[in-house]
Amino acid sequence: MAATLALAGCGSVPDDETAGWDAQKLYSEAKTLMNEGGYDDAIKLFEKLESRYPYGRYAQQAQLDIAYAYYKSEEPDLAILATDRFIKLHPNHRDVDYAYYLKGLVNFNEDLGILGDMGKDLSQRDPGAAREAFDTFRELVERFPASKYAEDARLRMQYLVNSLASHEVHVARYYYQRGAYIATINRAQTAITQFPNAPAHEEALFLLVKSYDKLGLGELRDDADRVMRQNFPDSEYFAGARKGDRPWWQLWE
Repeated sequence: MAATLALAGCGSVPDDETAGWDAQKLYSEAKTLMNEGGYDDAIKLFEKLESRYPYGRYAQQAQLDIAYAYYKSEEPDLAILATDRFIKLHPNHRDVDYAYYLKGLVNFNEDLGILGDMGKDLSQRDPGAAREAFDTFRELVERFPASKYAEDARLRMQYLVNSLASHEVHVARYYYQRGAYIATINRAQTAITQFPNAPAHEEALFLLVKSYDKLGLGELRDDADRVMRQNFPDSEYFAGARKGDRPWWQLWE
């Protein structure tokens, strides 16, 4: 009876149909699953491949494909861990530029593709991921300027610069509206110094002029006014200056 139970127990364990598969077969089946959107099952096969055949090109490629599968499965933390692992283990791999690019995309929070949808406003969101994306894209273009991903990375970097500067100005505006003028100055200066040439500089300078004026710091106010006139001579903030005797910044209350 015991022997019968033991045999029944053994029979209840399903066979692993992949037991006899070589590395190429495992990789091919995993890629098919991934291409069909079966990311979880693909990851399992990629992990089996890496476990059984840890050396060779299939195992290396599986590590990179696992990162992509996690990205498509909306598992950003796991995707970043996988890209970091690949970069650490294979810094000279021919596809390591893609690992950087994929890591940047995960933080950029966009669908994979050239340019993607650049219309989302990041200025009012936590900038942590945007900063990580910018740093990763920058490392990509600096280390691999000829990479086929470099141009898209540069475009995304420019978008991120504008968004990060806009975020700083958004916070500066928040502080100004609450009378926290020193905090306003700090955030406006961050936008100007850390993100050169961003469109948000105009409003950052505007907030500097007004904050210095509120604090009675006339010399600093006039310096900021001079810089603003030099860089934005046609600014809308100057439009009402001819309508009265008050300085232009006092017309914007």
